[in-house]
Parts: sequence; C-alpha cells; structure tokens
Amino acid sequence: MRKDDFPYLADWFAISLRWFSLLGITLALATTQNLVWYLSVVLIIIALWNVALSFLAMLNRRMSSHRLINLTIDCLAVSLLFSLSGGITGPISWGTVLAILSAAIYYEWRGSLIVAAVISLYQVGWTYLTRADFTMLWLPLVILLAYNLILAVILGFSSLQLMSGTRKNYYSQINKRREMEKRAQIQERNRIQSFYQLVETLSSTLNYRVVLDTILDLSQSALTDSGNKSESMPSAVFLFDDEKLVIANARGFSPADMKGSFPANAGILYSTLTTGEAQTTNEINSDPELGRISAFINCTSAVCLPLARGLDSYGAIIFGHSDPTFFTPERLELLQMISRQAIIAIQNARLYQQLQSENEHILETQEEARNKLARDLHDGPTQSVSAIAMRLEIVRKMLFQSPAEVEPELRKIEELARRTTNEIRHMLFTMRPLVLESDGLDAALHAIADKTFVTYKQKVKVETDPNVIRQLDSSKQTVVFYLADEAINNARKHANARLIWVRLRVSSQDPEIALLEILDNGSGFDMDQVSSDYSHRGSLGMVNLQERAQLINGLLHIDSLPGRGTRVQVFIPLSNEAGERIQHGVIDLRNS
Repeated sequence: MRKDDFPYLADWFAISLRWFSLLGITLALATTQNLVWYLSVVLIIIALWNVALSFLAMLNRRMSSHRLINLTIDCLAVSLLFSLSGGITGPISWGTVLAILSAAIYYEWRGSLIVAAVISLYQVGWTYLTRADFTMLWLPLVILLAYNLILAVILGFSSLQLMSGTRKNYYSQINKRREMEKRAQIQERNRIQSFYQLVETLSSTLNYRVVLDTILDLSQSALTDSGNKSESMPSAVFLFDDEKLVIANARGFSPADMKGSFPANAGILYSTLTTGEAQTTNEINSDPELGRISAFINCTSAVCLPLARGLDSYGAIIFGHSDPTFFTPERLELLQMISRQAIIAIQNARLYQQLQSENEHILETQEEARNKLARDLHDGPTQSVSAIAMRLEIVRKMLFQSPAEVEPELRKIEELARRTTNEIRHMLFTMRPLVLESDGLDAALHAIADKTFVTYKQKVKVETDPNVIRQLDSSKQTVVFYLADEAINNARKHANARLIWVRLRVSSQDPEIALLEILDNGSGFDMDQVSSDYSHRGSLGMVNLQERAQLINGLLHIDSLPGRGTRVQVFIPLSNEAGERIQHGVIDLRNS
C-alpha cells in the first residue's frame, strides 16, 4: 500500500462512474427480466469490489499496480456480464462502458481505445464460438464495434479534458495552500522573532520608559503583518497612581486622551482587574470609562489584559482594532505571553527604581547621621569642653586671687569632664554597639539602658523574650537595637519621663509576629498636630523610626496623648507569610 499527501482524484472519478455504470446495468437487466441469480452474484461482487476501493480512497491509499488491477477486473467483469446475459443479442451488450470509462479515466484516450479494441475482439470471438448464425449477426456486430470505438474516442478525449482541467485546478489549489502555509509560516516566524526581540529588549533594560515603549511597539509588530502599515492599532498601558489608573504610555492616543484618569470601577477595566483574566469586547465605544477616548472611535473590538502577579496589581494593557474578529484565540494567546513578559519587566523596572531610591535614601541617611552626630557633638561634648576650658581659665586666675576656692572649682570641672566622657562614650556605643555583635540583642538593650542612666540619669527598664531574639537574624537585631535607641532618645529629650520601658515579645494576635514596644510615662504629645507640621520640625525621630521599621518589613504604630505618655509599637514579621499579613493590615493595633 502507498499513501499520497493528497487524495487520488482519478480513483474517485473511477469509483463514482463505476457506481453509475453498475446502476444502469442492474436496471437494464431488471426491466428486461433477465436479472437471474448468477448475474446478481457478479453484480454484487463488482459492487463489493467498488466498496473496497472506496475505503482505500477514503484512507488515501493505493495498491501496487492499482490502475492496472482496476482496469483488468473491469474488463473481466464486462466480459463475464456480456457472456452471461446473452451476448450480442442480450440487454447489456452496451455494458462495455464500465471498462472503457475506467480506461479513459486512468489512461485517457489511449487506454480507452485499447480497452475498446480488446473487449471488441472478445465479443466477436465469443459470438463466433457460441452462435451458429454468426453470419447473420454481422450488422449488430458492426453496430457494437462502432459503439465501442465511438464510446472510446468520446470518453478518452473527454477524460483528457476533464483530468487535465481537474489536475490544473487541483495543483493550483495545492500551490495556493502551500503559498498560504508559507505566508503563515513567515508571519509566525516574524511574530516569534518579535516576541524574542521583546523578551531580549525587556531583559536588557531597566528603564521604565523603554520598557513601556517596547511592550507597545513589539506587541503591534507581533500582531499585525509587518508589511501592512495600515493595521496600526490604538493601544495603551494603564498603571496605578494612588487609587486610579493613568495612561503611562500609548499609541494612537491624542494629548487630551493621555491626560485622563480612570477609577476602574466599571467596564472592561473593572472586569479585567477583578477577574485577573484577559477580557474582550466588541462595544468599546460604549464602555463607561474608555468610551470617551477618541483613539477607540473606529475600533469595533478590543482586548484588555491585566498586569498582575500574585497579590501585586500594576494596571492593565489594552489593544483596539477596527476588525471585530481580529483578536483570535491565537492572537490572544500571543498577547497573554507578551503581558506576562511585560509584568516581569515592569517588576524589574520598579525594583530598579526602588533600589535607586534606597541608594538615595542611604545617602540621605548617612548625611542625616553625620548631621545628627554634628548636632549632638555641638549640643553636648563641644559645649562641655568649651565650659571646661572657661572654668580652667577661671581656676588659673583664682590661684592668685582666691586659692581657697580652687579645689571646689576643680571638683566641678572633674565632674563636667566625666559627664562629657560618658556622653562621648554613649555616642560611640550607639554608633557601633560592639556588645550587640559579641553578646546579642538582649545584652545590647540592657547596655543602652545602663549607659542612658549613667549619662543622663534616665531610668530605662528592659524586658525581652529569648525565644523572639533567637528567631531574629543579626540584621534584624541591629535594626531593632537602633529602633529602641531612637525611641529612647526621643522620650529622654522630649517626654520628661520618669521611666522608659522597652519590651520585646511575641504579639498576642500572631505567634509569627514579634512586637517591640517603647513606653514612657512622660508628657506625651498631640499626634495630629505633630504629624501635620512634622516637615517643619528640626528632629527627624519619627521619620527615622518609620524608615527603620520598613527596613525589616515591619509596621510602626505610635499612640500618644498630652499628659498620658507615649507608646511606640513596631510589629516585626518572623516569616514571609507574617510579613504579608502585616502589609495587608490584618493586625489589630488596639489589641496587641
């Protein structure tokens, strides 16, 4: 068996015409009441043979020497039917059409003439051998031979025209299909190249503007035919700005369109962001939010894809087109692949921006630390050293004028020098707490409490949970130390508190969240008033607390009232899941 790439047209013609021939022969025998059993058997066998050939044709298969076998069987069938039905005087002497048709289809006029000649010789020979009145049958024989010859010529040349035209049309269709497949392959290759170019470009840049330009330009290149400039599609990237979507970049939008903002509480933007799946519409002009964009006036279809990953939603990307059937499943699949790459690129760009912001913040923090050190040195040790110098000048004069008063004055100078030394040591300790590196957070917090009392006579009480400290890595312990130091200093300088209480424990709401509390019984303050004009205040204590809490993905909460003291709380996640719960506000600050 052989299988061709395309169906055998000649086989289908031969099978179809054989059915018509068999039908005509059967009707001729039945109407003349000559359809005896042995002729019925022959017709049934021929019909079954034609059924088998039909199955082979449906399977697009052929036997070896397929045409020759078919033609031989048809000739045998015609000869057998001629002999069994009465020969030259029988009702189906014209039945040679069965074999001549097959010969004409398979071998055109040459085959039909040869088969007609062979069958004619058989019919003459059979008549000569079986009929005693052979000489009286010369006219029917001539008519039969003329019929065979004329039929062979007509069918042969008709088959030549038919098969020639059919082949021409057949191969034309094949060429068209191959051309379409080739064009589709070229388009697919161009789209794949555009997609890889998109991936390569997005992977090689961290510039936010370049990322958005690349998404829109290469998306259009991948969706449309590269040579068809008329297929320009209006498209846009919407990103969140606070609670609304704004157009971060677009193609085909007017300057007025670019200034729009969208709450995304209705229409295709809303359904895309709430379902997290691509949404299509054929009524973009009637969309409650996007319908006012002039770029979509001529669009009859649009697709909107979410730019979201996990719990992070950045916005959406939308494409419009004038063809209502343009966004096929294949194009939608390609757009979804592009949107996934766009999400990764946007994440990377934002992370890069965050890193740049953090670098700038680190520089600002270092500058602020230097300024703070300068202020502390100026307000504390520098003033004390100046006072020591002045008092020593006074003592030098007293040696000659009042020697008896020198010793008490020297004691005051000694006390001032010791206090200045303690202040300097305290500053050096907070700048680099070596005890934190050697003995851990608990020892460092107790050390800062002791030094605060020795230096400033401020009582500080420390309570820590060892299990919590064990779950904090060294970097988090360092941040917790500086959080406590900043809060203690704020309370010491501004609260006039008798006692400052530092506690580190597990939150009562969540065992995977640690709670750092710094409480004082001082004067307190009005939170609303301080928050409203904090940018004009000289101290950055609250800002430092907030920024340090963010370094460990923590949450800062400050509760204070005038005359009621202050409570500073920092919720510290001990796992990634706890960090997500903190960021999504599932912590009840009042019942911690």
